[in-house]
Amino acid sequence: MTVAFFAPLKTPDHPVPSGDRTMARGLIAALRQGGATVTTASGLRLYDGAGDSAHQDTLMAKAEQEIARILADENAQAWRVWLTYHNYYKAPDLIGPHIARQLGIPYIQIESTRARKRLTGPWARFAAAAEAASDAAHTIFFLTQRDAETLRRDAPAGQTLRHLAPFLAQTDLPEASTLAGPMLSVGMMRPGDKMASYSLIVQTLAALPDGLDWQLDIAGDGPARDEVADLMTPFGPRVRLHGALDQTALAALYGQASLLLWPGVNEAFGLTYLEAQAAGIPVIAQDRPGVRDVVHPPLCCVDGGPAEMAARIVQLATDASARRAVGIKARTQVAQNHLLGAAAATLHHTLGALS
Repeated sequence: MTVAFFAPLKTPDHPVPSGDRTMARGLIAALRQGGATVTTASGLRLYDGAGDSAHQDTLMAKAEQEIARILADENAQAWRVWLTYHNYYKAPDLIGPHIARQLGIPYIQIESTRARKRLTGPWARFAAAAEAASDAAHTIFFLTQRDAETLRRDAPAGQTLRHLAPFLAQTDLPEASTLAGPMLSVGMMRPGDKMASYSLIVQTLAALPDGLDWQLDIAGDGPARDEVADLMTPFGPRVRLHGALDQTALAALYGQASLLLWPGVNEAFGLTYLEAQAAGIPVIAQDRPGVRDVVHPPLCCVDGGPAEMAARIVQLATDASARRAVGIKARTQVAQNHLLGAAAATLHHTLGALS
């Protein structure tokens, strides 16, 4: 099967690392492992982060031009499925439904979100376009149960919904962590939900008892780096900011971390949770939608806040056998449900039936 792949929010070859780029690349790898030939159908980014009507006009015009370009390309005649990753009100798929209809091929989405409350306001036209694209989909793969709720609620008659568990784009687990090093936090440093997680980390660290010996490594960078550094100043050398790390350097931190501390405010699901658990590292996070789709076993409840997360840190930091037991269970869950093979099988089973 030849699949046309499109990611309107961020293309797989975008220069800025992010979870979206990682997932787009992982989906392509999973499709190929399942036997598909994958073509990136368009490199046009259809993202409006500000609710700017003029910018939306520009992107809509570019999308029309892109549709004409694609339909004029004879290579498009070989496509058997169009697959769009992450259609939502800030980055609607303005291209795929038109191309699929003209070529007479199934239109598929992965990780789409419904947001009908956005049908009024500055993103109204983009929200309507995202809803229309979702309505046009033959099948939508959802990654989290939170997304599934609105997808089921608003699905048109005959649309198929399938669960695709979030996954790491690798076939095997890495070496298990020694669990003997510092705690670890991994997250981009930008205003909004990420800073909310960093603020909770600060409150959690402040709630740790004076007698506990701890250190925290933080991997991540972004426009709020200085703000994060200021937040961590009271803890002195106990907290080390490593900045953005390549995969080798990050793997070295995972290879020794004693636990992962990341509250997960409004996380879609968080690949760092899977990366940590793949290395057998216990996770300290709040019990939030999205996070609970990938973290095993149950988490600290949101209502407990920093005090509960601090208590969980003390429990795991002072009991090596408990750390190992939690880490082994998490590692097993990732091996069974969240690696490339499982994703490839899910995609192949559904898409293969369409060819």
